[in-house]
Amino acid sequence: MNKTYLKLSLDLDFILIAITASLKDYILCHQINTRLDFNFEKTDDHEVYFNIDEAPVAFSKYYFYVEQGENEYFILSNRNSEGFLIPEMKKVDYFMIIHQFLDKEDLNYILSGLNKLPDIQVAAQIDPYKLKSRENLVM
Repeated sequence: MNKTYLKLSLDLDFILIAITASLKDYILCHQINTRLDFNFEKTDDHEVYFNIDEAPVAFSKYYFYVEQGENEYFILSNRNSEGFLIPEMKKVDYFMIIHQFLDKEDLNYILSGLNKLPDIQVAAQIDPYKLKSRENLVM
């Protein structure tokens, strides 16, 4: 009998920015909305199943959509009372995920704007393919 193998690949076609800031999620989003002219709003939590037999673990999620360019922006909390969304990045508090094309000029504007916020220690782009737990970022 022939065997058929199913090969799955994750859709990691997005820009990932790691943010370190010791702020509550709603305060961070308010500062980003105010200073960078975004409009993040709270949406349903991002749920991840770490074990099949257990309930999903929920992480705070905010959403912003730009019709011009059809860009989708998400901010996900990396930590909650039960652990980390991306355990190998324990010093990161939040992730900003940007779906759709974004040119270097716009990306640099966002990164420099985030890094200018007084309560953000660092915001840096990272490669999602280099993360062991990258599947936790797929929405």
